Amino acid sequence: MSTFDRKSRYVLNAETYTTTDARGRTVAALTPAEKPVQTPRGEHRRRDGQRLDHLANFYLGDPFGFWRLAEHADAMLPDAIADTPVVAIPNRN
Repeated sequence: MSTFDRKSRYVLNAETYTTTDARGRTVAALTPAEKPVQTPRGEHRRRDGQRLDHLANFYLGDPFGFWRLAEHADAMLPDAIADTPVVAIPNRN
């Protein structure tokens, strides 16, 4: 099983369990991470070249927090909001 960064949503909002794969092997698996409660801070109108990790670093103090921007926008994957002109920003927690 992978090791997650201590700030990862999987450390705080998911659980591991064992299951059997298609080949009959016992493997460790991870539940989907529950969506963390986030309060809105505001919105950011993007300029050319601004990536989600840049915005997460500026607003949240964590470049790896780009997933929080996606979660706050109810997007399954960060790529779903990668090209949106306005990004909703959650408060720092």
